[in-house]
Amino acid sequence: MHLGVFGGTFDPPHNGHLALSLFARELLGLEKIMISVSNNPFKRERQAADEHRKRMAELLSREINLTGTCSEVSGWELEKQQPSYTIDLLRYAHALYPLAHLTLLVGEDSYREFASWKDSRQLSALCDIVVFRRAAPEDDRSAEETLPPKGSIRFIDFAYPLSSTRIRELVSTGESITRLVPPTVNRYIIEHGLYRPLP
Repeated sequence: MHLGVFGGTFDPPHNGHLALSLFARELLGLEKIMISVSNNPFKRERQAADEHRKRMAELLSREINLTGTCSEVSGWELEKQQPSYTIDLLRYAHALYPLAHLTLLVGEDSYREFASWKDSRQLSALCDIVVFRRAAPEDDRSAEETLPPKGSIRFIDFAYPLSSTRIRELVSTGESITRLVPPTVNRYIIEHGLYRPLP
């Protein structure tokens, strides 16, 4: 089985996450995508509680599966109740699916911090790495300077200029995000009053 591992804070998940997952599934021939909701130690600005982030990730997974069941959500990183690292997630995925071929799906912004990741030089021994680049090919390629010394790494151009930070900003000012997130995620944010400024 070819398993894609897609970790993130998903605070909230948005249409960029959805598009990346569908694109990766078709382009890479993934048979399953594990969406892992993380406590990324490099991202301190989380605003929604863990339970909300996991539930929204489950809604994202449901949207993916409407086009062909292949996605599942893992709350393993959240259950640890401590900072989570990619190396630990990959080891967990290997233990869960010992015969699977793993491919780590990474956004370019995250990959630029690769050198600071825990045990980063060991990652390529556990999986292939696919980096989804925001910049056009003729633009900045400095992320490639951080390539590990071995293993399979692939850069794919994926220009989708949308971030969870931007969505939180829009919600906090009362602007609509209906075209930026799946409808189920939008309803969840409204129903639970997420990302609104404190009274």
